[in-house]
Amino acid sequence: MPNRTGCDEDRAGVRLATSRSLVLALAALTAIRLIVAATAPLAPDETYYWVWSHALAFGYFDHPPMVALWIKAGSALAGQTALGVRLLGPLAAELASLMLFDAARVLFPGTRTAVAAVVLLNATLLLGVGTVIMTPDSPLLFFWTATLWAMAHVAAGGSGRWWLAAGLFGGLALDSKYTALFLWIGIGLWVLLVPAVRPWLRRWQPWAACATGALLFAPVLAWNAAHGWAGFVRQGGRVEDWRPARAAGFLAELLGGQIGLATPLVFALCMGGLVAAMRHAWRSRDPAWSLLAALSLPPVLVFVQHAFGDRVQGNWPAVIYPALAIAAAAMPAPRRWWIGAAALGFVVTGLAYLQAATGLIPLPPRFDPVAVRLAGWDSLAEQVERLRTESDAAFVAADGYATASELAWRMPAGTLIAGAEERWRLTTLALAPVGGETGLLVRDASRTDPPDPAIWRDAMRIGSAFRTGAPGSVFAVYRVTARGSTVALPHR
Repeated sequence: MPNRTGCDEDRAGVRLATSRSLVLALAALTAIRLIVAATAPLAPDETYYWVWSHALAFGYFDHPPMVALWIKAGSALAGQTALGVRLLGPLAAELASLMLFDAARVLFPGTRTAVAAVVLLNATLLLGVGTVIMTPDSPLLFFWTATLWAMAHVAAGGSGRWWLAAGLFGGLALDSKYTALFLWIGIGLWVLLVPAVRPWLRRWQPWAACATGALLFAPVLAWNAAHGWAGFVRQGGRVEDWRPARAAGFLAELLGGQIGLATPLVFALCMGGLVAAMRHAWRSRDPAWSLLAALSLPPVLVFVQHAFGDRVQGNWPAVIYPALAIAAAAMPAPRRWWIGAAALGFVVTGLAYLQAATGLIPLPPRFDPVAVRLAGWDSLAEQVERLRTESDAAFVAADGYATASELAWRMPAGTLIAGAEERWRLTTLALAPVGGETGLLVRDASRTDPPDPAIWRDAMRIGSAFRTGAPGSVFAVYRVTARGSTVALPHR
């Protein structure tokens, strides 16, 4: 008869070896992501959020402040460089992966489900690419996963301190992106609908968690109240969109985008995991499966509803995948399924990394998503600087936030870059007294409206500039005279 103690020791040794291997694999993956983050050009949204980091506040026109804080911290460590802007993304993804591993382990004891969940999530383009660019989704996914980790311990019978951790992480998620509201809705539904969890309502810890989250989000609320509820109007206004005649196209885009960004086989497994979680939650109210369903189904339903009125951006549903990766890994499916799905995902992500860092894959520019977003901003800045020097312009302005931010990142130090959009006046950036001064205005050549006469006393087109290598990226350059002050953007 085999020695039980020896068998237990063998299993413990296997679990320890598996955990060590996973940590080493994640460290190697993080190193690769840091290299890509350091070498790929910054996208317009990233330079936009980098501008925010020079004007820290409790809110901005588009989002809460966490992404600006992350960029500020990363830049303090790695300088005003692409790596500095993106530094915390790959590091946070590694830590989030370890928390996901532990969450899956306590929900479904054993290392198989935990390892599979981590591998599946990291194989997606959403995480793979999302970790090497810095957007509000970067801190959102980290704090969302951290909240899932804390709630997994609650579901597995952990102590009340896990509620307090969930309140902390959930509040920081709200400070990252308003989409984190789904996290709170899901947990609330889980507590109300799962009998085994409902007794927590008679204890103080869940209520303290709610108070902690509210306290952390209060400064964002205060900023919105002081600025005409700009962030809520900007994001909440999407709810009113309703164009059912175009719903088929929008739904097809939503589905196709998720298949591509999750990668096809990982997406299929995650959808299978969603069905499994819903089935278990409905039939048995199992705390573990019900938690996964509660954190994924509400956002899925809302994004499908939104597709009846407008496009759903591909990154928006990213929040569903931490829970669905665990659900997919916990399904009784052959091991080769998730291994094959992950292998395909890593190959696709690797090709995306190669293209972002080197541009070596020969794709027609119009079909190259990297070129469309990243290519040619340096060449545009060089052309604009040449026109500025020739015309002896006092400043360079742009009335598109993406163009203004990219010029601020790339133009020579000492050039006054002016933001000519009202969103900039919601920041604490300094005003430049350029009233009566002559400068250049750079704007998308496809726009048919004239430069805003309320900002510019006169405007005359003097030329064009291009993003070399980016299809259809033509900019009209105007000589303008400013009526009053404009917002001055920072330099690297």
